[in-house]
Amino acid sequence: MAQLAVRWLLLSLLLVVSPPVSASAGIVKLNSSSPLFGIELPAFNTAIAVTGCDSKLAAAEEAVDKQKPPSLKLHMNRRAAAAEGGRTRKESLLDLADKDAVRIETMHRRAVRSGGDRTPGSSSPRRALSERMVATVESGVAVGSGEYLMDVYVGTPPRRFRMIMDTGSDLNWLQCAPCLDCFEQLGPVFDPAASSSYRNVTCGDQRCGLVAPPEPPRACRRPGEDSCPYYYWYGDQSNTTGDLALESFTVNLTAPGASRRVEGVVFGCGHWNRGLFHGAAGLLGLGRGPLSFASQLRAVYGHTFSYCLVDHGSDVASKVVFGEDDALSLAAHPQLNYTAFAPASSPADTFYYVKLKGVLVGGELLNISSDTWGVGEGGSGGTIIDSGTTLSYFVEPAYQVIRQAFIDRMSRSYPLIPDFPVLSPCYNVSGVERPEVPELSLVFADGAVWDFPAENYFIRLEDGIMCLAVLGTPRTGMSIIGNFQQQNFHVVYDLQNNRLGFAPRWCAEV
Repeated sequence: MAQLAVRWLLLSLLLVVSPPVSASAGIVKLNSSSPLFGIELPAFNTAIAVTGCDSKLAAAEEAVDKQKPPSLKLHMNRRAAAAEGGRTRKESLLDLADKDAVRIETMHRRAVRSGGDRTPGSSSPRRALSERMVATVESGVAVGSGEYLMDVYVGTPPRRFRMIMDTGSDLNWLQCAPCLDCFEQLGPVFDPAASSSYRNVTCGDQRCGLVAPPEPPRACRRPGEDSCPYYYWYGDQSNTTGDLALESFTVNLTAPGASRRVEGVVFGCGHWNRGLFHGAAGLLGLGRGPLSFASQLRAVYGHTFSYCLVDHGSDVASKVVFGEDDALSLAAHPQLNYTAFAPASSPADTFYYVKLKGVLVGGELLNISSDTWGVGEGGSGGTIIDSGTTLSYFVEPAYQVIRQAFIDRMSRSYPLIPDFPVLSPCYNVSGVERPEVPELSLVFADGAVWDFPAENYFIRLEDGIMCLAVLGTPRTGMSIIGNFQQQNFHVVYDLQNNRLGFAPRWCAEV
């Protein structure tokens, strides 16, 4: 593991070097001739290839504005949320809580493994353009998960795959044929043999050092020919094993009926995949590490991406934006707040840490020791924001203080339900359309405050039951702001200025 950590550090530091930028005739290309594999863009005054991204691709030409490159947009079809195999909302929630528990244990082990003091990373973009890429995001309830899903078109010809959007991991991967041991997904798996643009990363390639090999490690006898095997784990029940590869991702331009192809995206072609991915085709990593989708496209779109997550169970799509997004006018939002990211432990650190200082319940700052929120010497503790964890979690004893604060301040007209599984407190609110609950806010070390609406921290279940959607983790664990608490907020990851932005929005209308 120490050798792998050294590889991560060395290759991540390489990303700050600036390779030459060359023009490409009609495509955005991850440059395989450069040891840094940066993205090449066509010159501003050249034409780019645009194609229709429906069932067929049709070539066309579109001139590029000399002042500002075109925006990029990845379309996805809206779909209706489906019932989860007859399960009740309570059963689904308990399943998601179990999945969260596995995920949190994995993230804790990763954080402790990276360990050490947290010093700021020094990565800077090779070329930050005003260009942006926009993709739509949907709630994962229809496939039985608590994550949010993106449609991505992969290969040549491009085929659509629904992938989990995850800010808590780095590797992008798809289930691939031949699928030797795979979970059930909606639609066919990716077939490398059916794509003319697919190629393996070899075991002698520098990028092979960015992933852990499966056990036992396989000797690299022909560095220029043998494939690069990888093993990526998320928890005791979730992992993917396969070959690291390069492939084309087709994205839609904001101009109607037009698209652009990005070549050479590094991803995992998984032949053995197990775990709690609930019907998705794979995962699109948006973490801070060099292999994540956000990091690979940073040279094109700069150091900013954002998303606006629709309600759990919504059949309306929302968006994730790579780069500055003038169209959404987020900068002018009167309730936009920023808080600084906590320093990362290394340039290859995956998680997005924030500096939490305290919690307000009913407008009152709770009596929680400041030591509760700190990062331990071994890398434990701290607070992260994560799109792949469903509920929000606070370390003990902070969770117990928060829980008791709600019990003390909740109206006695709502009977407390004792011994409800997993969640606490829970109340009987039968016949009450909008129960009144104490306000919840997070206070950050730099003075920023994140206020949440009641539907982001209380969840309505069947039979008139309403529960606090917050749970605890061990004192040595980390606190997590999960996706349920982020619903209907536009969340901005501004890595250029090392800050997290958040503003309330009705994401179904964005």
